Amino acid sequence: MDKLVTGIHHITALAGNAQPNIDFYGGILGLRLVKKTVNFDAPEVYHFYYGNEIGQPGTILTFFPYQGLTGGRHGKGMLNTTSLSLPSSSLGYWEERLKKYDINYKGPSDRFEETYIYLEDHDGLGLELVFTDRDDRPGFTYGHIPAEHSIKGFYGAELWVEGYERSAALLTEQMDHVKIGEKGNRFRYAATDKPGNYIDLVCSPDALKGLGGAGTVHHIAFSTPDAQSQLDVRVKISQRMLNPTPVLDRNYFTSIYFREPGGVLFEVATAGPGFMIDEKKEELGTALKLPEQYEPYRGDIEKAVVPITLNFDKYK
Repeated sequence: MDKLVTGIHHITALAGNAQPNIDFYGGILGLRLVKKTVNFDAPEVYHFYYGNEIGQPGTILTFFPYQGLTGGRHGKGMLNTTSLSLPSSSLGYWEERLKKYDINYKGPSDRFEETYIYLEDHDGLGLELVFTDRDDRPGFTYGHIPAEHSIKGFYGAELWVEGYERSAALLTEQMDHVKIGEKGNRFRYAATDKPGNYIDLVCSPDALKGLGGAGTVHHIAFSTPDAQSQLDVRVKISQRMLNPTPVLDRNYFTSIYFREPGGVLFEVATAGPGFMIDEKKEELGTALKLPEQYEPYRGDIEKAVVPITLNFDKYK
């Protein structure tokens, strides 16, 4: 039977000022800005989508940058580390690149036969660069990072929970995940056993509860093939008494949201229609795109959002 949930779709985080976010993710990390739009629930705030060349599910890291937002706190009940996938041969390149831009990092370290380094962005968002030969996805082939060293998309995500059992049951019983492995207090699951889809549940009963703010993840979205599979997932989530939202239109996909037992906000998003419904591939991320309901207010919105520049020449 075809899976209703196929893996990670996107991860959305909260940020502070917009320009440093653009400079770090588009400049230093070399991700492609595939969509520049606004928070559909707060249109005076940007919504940046970074990913591969066309923003395929499994590569999309997004941000709501609130100017002057107070920093949050990592802790249980949160997704605290987002892992990005790179070729094994790129470890040296990325160590030198992070040093060049004075980005502190820890590692390299090994886990589950993978090598990774840990770092945080300017807001304190936890990130890992994972180096593996198991990822056959292409990276951004014509950005300012050499194609052989470009980020391919997600590797996985790390959630801190009080106890893993109820979160694991949701993943395995309602969301088509299977257990991949465990080590110490870390339990790994995936809907598809390949880079881009790993969910690590880390039991952290003694950790403080996480607090939202700049440098924290707002939610993680899982991918489902289409509108019908999304409705089928919604029924399964409802049967677990987790009270999913109605289906919401996000222009580039539709979404349902619910909070998993450990406290992390989950979303299930459709794989399509994708980011090229309103921009050509070569133009992705260059114009401010608004949903239809906000077009009459474009002038006010453009005045409300902070001007940004997309000049990455200094990061070559």
